[in-house]
Amino acid sequence: MQAISVQKPNAPQPPTFTSIPEERLHRKQRLAAALRLFSRYGFDEGIAGHITARDPENLEHFWVNPFGMHFGLIRVSDLILVNQEGEVIIGDRPVNRAAFAIHSQIHAARPDAVGAAHAHSIYGKSWSSLGRLLDPLTQDACSFYQDHSLFDDYTGVVLDPQEGQRIAQTLGQKKAIILKNHGLLTVGHSVDEAAWWLITMERSCQVQLLAEAAGKPSPIKHESAELAHSQVGSHNLGWFSFQPLYEMIVRQEPDFLD
Repeated sequence: MQAISVQKPNAPQPPTFTSIPEERLHRKQRLAAALRLFSRYGFDEGIAGHITARDPENLEHFWVNPFGMHFGLIRVSDLILVNQEGEVIIGDRPVNRAAFAIHSQIHAARPDAVGAAHAHSIYGKSWSSLGRLLDPLTQDACSFYQDHSLFDDYTGVVLDPQEGQRIAQTLGQKKAIILKNHGLLTVGHSVDEAAWWLITMERSCQVQLLAEAAGKPSPIKHESAELAHSQVGSHNLGWFSFQPLYEMIVRQEPDFLD
């Protein structure tokens, strides 16, 4: 009997672009969507928090949410473009000095990082105060297994690019970093990926806090955690995990595309 082969559908892939303006608009739309989602998830904390998207043409420049504007109100047209000196090139609102000090150094140290996200989220801040890395307690937490760092030297609000450089050095080639007494920061090959890692990392912090409050959690063994990381922690899975959220926010809050 002849064997019948079944072709599996190709895994979804990030889009490709035929022009710089097309790619720039795409990144800005994803950036505005991510900010709206951060608002929905309660990641806003006054004027704190920022997400950046590297410009596809001027690679040392990045798009970012303007200083003092609520995540839940941001539209594509509100985003500002900042150069390597911290000057606003496009836009009529100021840049958050901490956003420049941190993200300029992250993007400089990581040419692969198109997107970077930082928030003062409740569970991320709570977990950061413990000065520990996350344990592989769940399949989702395995996205960060041996793939996140701890910056354990809080010295105040990050306003000096040299402090941002120290954070970038501690991040290394990993996808995320816990900033002790501060919060979480994630990076990705797309804005989509960076935003998703922060969303799921925040939830992993919440899960570990709940599990340790209830008892003594049992972590996933090393070999299985490594396997799970390869399955759920890839750049492509990070990008793809964001797509349902993007579709939702487009349908429910389409004004962000203005």
